[in-house]
Amino acid sequence: MTTAAIIVAAGRGIRAGGDLPKQWQDLAGEPVLAHTLRAFAGQVDRVVLVIHPDDRARAAGFGLPLVDGGATRAESVRNALNWLDGQGVTQVLIHDGARPLVSAQIIARVLAALQDHPGAAPALPVTDALWRGAATVDGTAPRDGLWRAQTPQGFRFDAILAAHRNHPGGAADDVEVARWAGHTVAIVQGEEDNLKLTYAADFFRAASILRDRNMDIRLGNGYDVHAFTDGEDVWLCGVKVPHERALLGHSDADVGMHALTDAIYGALAEGDIGVHFPPSDPQWKGAQSHIFLRHAMGRVSARGYRVANCDVTLVCERPKIGPYQTAMRAALSQIMGIEMDKISVKATTSERLGFTGREEGIAALATCALVRA
Repeated sequence: MTTAAIIVAAGRGIRAGGDLPKQWQDLAGEPVLAHTLRAFAGQVDRVVLVIHPDDRARAAGFGLPLVDGGATRAESVRNALNWLDGQGVTQVLIHDGARPLVSAQIIARVLAALQDHPGAAPALPVTDALWRGAATVDGTAPRDGLWRAQTPQGFRFDAILAAHRNHPGGAADDVEVARWAGHTVAIVQGEEDNLKLTYAADFFRAASILRDRNMDIRLGNGYDVHAFTDGEDVWLCGVKVPHERALLGHSDADVGMHALTDAIYGALAEGDIGVHFPPSDPQWKGAQSHIFLRHAMGRVSARGYRVANCDVTLVCERPKIGPYQTAMRAALSQIMGIEMDKISVKATTSERLGFTGREEGIAALATCALVRA
């Protein structure tokens, strides 16, 4: 079984406005067609793109077979079917290039229905009341059994090829052509998001849907502990705090910054500080912790995320953190390159319990939320 997809994108789409045909206009930073073609990647064996001859140079970047469209949609589809003839295609999906939000689930439902029917297409039942009229309501129409047609419309290849070659023309879509030839077409469940971009307002709706689809929120937690040793100050969240002892560590032992860095790596599923800066490597002995945090933030940017917010809790009896909280937030803001209002630093004691209660060291917990940039 070999499946091809024909993406019909030869129209001019003047109702959408703009300087370009709608399939070439920008949607979330890419041409509409880029989203449409991505939806079929891995779902079919081959894709054929039907274009207006004036768009050939623009379409060449997709690296797909290009077929010139005709004066009508039916002629454009027929040109693509003729191009595919003799290439071993057994079933074909025909899809509007201006439907960029088609889901993998719709494509799968159409392909599954083709196992038992010569044709299949997605649709949604009409749920609104139907009126007849122009400026005033002249009558009503029953909505029972009415459907809003969508694409991709799928067919057994030889059957739809013959139907298109023999059809007199003027069909609204490929389902009409198939039914004219006597073929049964199964209805599968469509989706509201599978809209066809027709007017300028449709682009705003599609962009909103894409933002919701692409919303990617990641949470990471970090925890670190450092024991006290001889010294006269401690580094906490990028600030040197006077104290009668120092913190012991391979680097500068900034327990707060270490916990935060691990939280970021955790949100990215990229391990922890030890993975990126092994303590067995002598070059990191005594290193300042901002090196680690800046590296983690670089990974955030490289992966296409941004920090939504982060929260660090320092657990100790002493030194008292309150007088330094604002300075710590400012230091982290400068290192991370984000606004202070996205950074929280707070402290608590352990009520004299455990190693922190005995003032043997300081613990830190951190949480970081990343969102797709």
